[in-house]
Amino acid sequence: MHTGPWVHVVPEQGALPVDLLLPVTGRTYVVRLDGREMRDTDAVFQQFYDGLRLPDYFGWNWDALSDCLLDLKWLAADHYVLIVEAAGEALSGDAAGRRLLFRTLLRAGQRWSYTQRPEGIDLSRLVSVMSCDAASVPDLQEQLRLCWEETVSS
Repeated sequence: MHTGPWVHVVPEQGALPVDLLLPVTGRTYVVRLDGREMRDTDAVFQQFYDGLRLPDYFGWNWDALSDCLLDLKWLAADHYVLIVEAAGEALSGDAAGRRLLFRTLLRAGQRWSYTQRPEGIDLSRLVSVMSCDAASVPDLQEQLRLCWEETVSS
């Protein structure tokens, strides 16, 4: 599955090499979001609002979340890591909402991405790490792959 170097799916208690997430230089802002708390779209927006300290003008809709993820100027950082714990539970009863969430993260990561480091490893200034139980990893990867295909074809 290729969704770019800006989205990773890992099993709970799993790990990614730090060099896939953190640059050699600069300040990194890391936020943990809880998929268990993302039962509906308002709860998703609340998680992002609290975790990223979104500005008061945040519009509480998908376009507003996308706009804020593309900006992030109110956070004093050069790089951003979004860790969504229990990602398989986020919007579990809302397939359309889940696709919007994933597409929003994929687009934002793509817009923040840059090409290559000398070692040949692609990095992004905005990386999302989706953590879920090990049995859910393949399904979540497939959902993200399909959302990526929708994103690049639209």
